[in-house]
Amino acid sequence: MSTAIYWFRRALRLDDNHGLLEALSHFEQVVPVFILDPAILTRPDTGKARVRFLFEGLSALDADLRTLGGRLILRHGDPTAVLPELIKECGATALFHAREHEPYGVLRDEAVRAALEIEIISHEDHLLISPDQIFTKTGGVYTVFSPYKKNWLEQTTIPPALPAPERVRVPEGIFSEPLPLPEAHWPQATVFGGEHEARKLLDTFLESGARVYDTGRELPGVEGTSRLSAHLRFGMLSVRRFYHALREVRAALPATQRNGVSTVISELIWRDFYAQVLFHFPHAATGSFKRELDTIPWQNDPELFESWKAGRTGYPIVDAAMRQLQGEGWMHNRARMIVASFLTKDLLIDWRWGESYFMEMLVDGDMAANNGGWQWAASTGTDAQPYFRIFNPTSQGEKFDPDGAYVRRWVPELARVPAKAIHAPWTLSPAERSYLGADAYPAPVVEHSVQREKALALYKAARE
Repeated sequence: MSTAIYWFRRALRLDDNHGLLEALSHFEQVVPVFILDPAILTRPDTGKARVRFLFEGLSALDADLRTLGGRLILRHGDPTAVLPELIKECGATALFHAREHEPYGVLRDEAVRAALEIEIISHEDHLLISPDQIFTKTGGVYTVFSPYKKNWLEQTTIPPALPAPERVRVPEGIFSEPLPLPEAHWPQATVFGGEHEARKLLDTFLESGARVYDTGRELPGVEGTSRLSAHLRFGMLSVRRFYHALREVRAALPATQRNGVSTVISELIWRDFYAQVLFHFPHAATGSFKRELDTIPWQNDPELFESWKAGRTGYPIVDAAMRQLQGEGWMHNRARMIVASFLTKDLLIDWRWGESYFMEMLVDGDMAANNGGWQWAASTGTDAQPYFRIFNPTSQGEKFDPDGAYVRRWVPELARVPAKAIHAPWTLSPAERSYLGADAYPAPVVEHSVQREKALALYKAARE
């Protein structure tokens, strides 16, 4: 029988998996394999929350394959060694997989291609469009989002989402390592991996959240986001399925009520944008996109960094966000911007410290999006926030958590502090702090107005 291998990496789903569907359409047998790559699993920024989520997704994928007559083959090791062995075992004559765009994945796939003598076919099953699909009129790479988005909307036609296969036939006798237990890695999970979990979240979001996303997403104390980022990162939800579902919802709404859904679609375009930036400018993975800003003389105080990680900076909105990260392996998007600005422009710590810590902690940690977000906040990246626009953590808290609900949830020391003081508890008298039970909360580790001037001087010196 003709046999192919489908190598699962990010597209951990059966629905709308173009590579898997093509393999099944041309070959009688397909070996679905996932390789636990030590080069990824042993990285210091491969965190427990993300590993658990991955293992849950693999377990769900195996269960789904078994309902179709197949199963997931799990192997451990370097793909350049594992795949040739698997090819010999099953007699495969072709390898299918989804395209990879991050620097390690690109190099790994080049090494695999050099090591194998069979046909290799890749598909775009992670992004809406590939990084090499849209260019400027002069053939350059877009480094500013607005014109990229304009071109994306004008020129891009997204293919329809395809249904899952009806049957998967796997050769008999192929050895598989046992699936790992997710719970051993991150016991306090609040978002669970797997294609069915993703579809439930999608249905809920389409029913209500998508329509008000433009306003609801800005309030950390309100559940106004989709919570689908981790599923998109691992491909447990087809981004094409998500995109077309959003377009259907938007089309059914009056023109005056479409801003929410349009904003969600814009976020998906941002995802493509950051992926193409990292793909074409891989130096941004380890240094500033604007290379001249690698000269910023960061102060990098280890004690301040530990205060930031622990949520003990004395700025309530910052501390609430960092404690949410510890508790859930996830953080609200507005909060991510606030804490990133605070680390770089109040604590004057290199953005790469924060970027690495986020990748270690986030269940949805995605290199392109995480790198793009951190460099945006640090004003070192493409289309970044101007360096002289520095978030005031107090006013950010007052604006986006006006009643203090987010702070009270994650900073219980301030649970009884009234809204008028919850984002500036240092304004309370000692007697008030004692009465309200806020004595245990720390004083600010730095003074924002002072640090703002220092940050401006650092950036000015680097730019000059």
